[in-house]
Amino acid sequence: MRVEAGRDGRAEIRVAPLERLEEPPSLVALRELSSRMLPHVDLPELLLEVHARTGFLGEFTHAAGGEARMDDLEISMAGVLVAEACNVGFRPVTKPGVAALTRARLSHVEQNYLRADTLRAANARLIAAQAELPLAQLWGGGLVASVDGLRFVVPVRTIYAAHNPRYFGRRRGSTWLNALNDQVVGIGAQVVPGTSRDSMYTLDVLLNPDHGRRPELVTSDTAGYSDMGFGLYRICGMAYAPRLADLADTRFWRAEAAADYGVLNDLARHRVRLDRIRAHWPEMLRIAGSLVTGTVRAYDPIRALGRDGNPTPLGQALAEYGRIAKTLHLLAVCDPDDDSYRRAINAQQNLTESRHRLARKLFFGQRGELRQAYQEGMEDQLGALGLVLNAVVLWTTTYLDAAPRPAPRPGLPGARPGCRPAVPAERHPPQRPRQLQLHPAQPRRPAAAPARPGHARRRRERHLTSRRDQAPGMAAHHRIKAGLTTNTAAGRRGSPVMFMLAQQRWIHCRQAVGNGVALTGGDLAVAQPSELFAISVREPLGDSW
Repeated sequence: MRVEAGRDGRAEIRVAPLERLEEPPSLVALRELSSRMLPHVDLPELLLEVHARTGFLGEFTHAAGGEARMDDLEISMAGVLVAEACNVGFRPVTKPGVAALTRARLSHVEQNYLRADTLRAANARLIAAQAELPLAQLWGGGLVASVDGLRFVVPVRTIYAAHNPRYFGRRRGSTWLNALNDQVVGIGAQVVPGTSRDSMYTLDVLLNPDHGRRPELVTSDTAGYSDMGFGLYRICGMAYAPRLADLADTRFWRAEAAADYGVLNDLARHRVRLDRIRAHWPEMLRIAGSLVTGTVRAYDPIRALGRDGNPTPLGQALAEYGRIAKTLHLLAVCDPDDDSYRRAINAQQNLTESRHRLARKLFFGQRGELRQAYQEGMEDQLGALGLVLNAVVLWTTTYLDAAPRPAPRPGLPGARPGCRPAVPAERHPPQRPRQLQLHPAQPRRPAAAPARPGHARRRRERHLTSRRDQAPGMAAHHRIKAGLTTNTAAGRRGSPVMFMLAQQRWIHCRQAVGNGVALTGGDLAVAQPSELFAISVREPLGDSW
């Protein structure tokens, strides 16, 4: 960090970019090992597996109230969530032979069970489950959050989309503003029409999280930055720490004109008007109380007090109060002896960008465009996307948390009461990892008869014609449709989730660790959740899986 004269002769601050920290070889090896140990499952199976542990699909209740009466509701809800989160519609996930996956059933569930309050309750289950995992607790305590917007093109005619050439070209779009805490789980979201200034909406998302305490430190990019926003965050009990794009053009403020700040005297040329803060302090406290209790949205007072760049006297007082918090934030960013503050902000923002990349991969149908004309439909579909993202994060964190943990054998020091005994290696020989299926294996088709002359050409023409009749991208979704297939064998009824837990399936992780020991997965049929993914150490298994 250095202070130098700018083009106009005034002092400007220059901060060198952060140097990249080299990753130790042990961390790289652990990451590769953990990625190989993760099993490969389809998205519907993942949702049903997470529901078996958390019961989050049980939070979806009928709009008329009361408990659900239909059978296999969790199967239908998983199909609806896949259709909404992947933006593919009901066609790839329907199965006429299964009552829970017919188009009429899925449409009924989507209209009566998928709404804002049920999505919020289901997301609260996932947030609480993520906070209980030891690995997530090592990442953070859930008191640091970041807010950022994900842009979607909206090709339909609607008043909830606006033009922005930077993000949408000549088209219109909307912004999905979502918050992520340091335990890598989304805690709230809101749909913003067009690309309005994020600072007018970020406070609403963080003051009303889906579950848990409000964060104490909030990060964002430059688009969410304003002096009034600093003041509102500060008076509501949260520290605001945006990642500013250009520090050289940022103003530093001082509280006293005669104060001596050493080398920063030329930098802090502007003075905070403390008299404005004192005159409007009672009104500022009333605004803070209304925001914290949820009486008003933060968007309304920000818009009323800001008046499009001509703030009211109360708005000026909030801006003056925010300039104090902004200067403290800038001094922490420019600290030449400790760069941990800057690295923490960048790390949290990188988590949000990673979440957005995963959201883009999931929301792949219909060219990734949001084809909803009403704001309620946008919120429901993007709320389903956020719920599926949290389910994927929870599933991955659960497996990563269990991967490096050896399960103690009964009779040995550290063994838990009721711990399932380790299975000898010779009793269960090593197997290749296979995908968990919720339906019985289909019988092998008989060999086809020799093709007659010209038969192959006519068959190929019919195949191309059927492919043209399908909607764009529909042929790529057969795995999603197959993953939701239920178990309808003769004489067996009930939820496929219970059938899956009743089966004794093993996930064998054949990877040598350390001095010739290997880690193997636990039994999915155990009753205790703590033993669901127990890892036991046994003899070397040779090559990696």
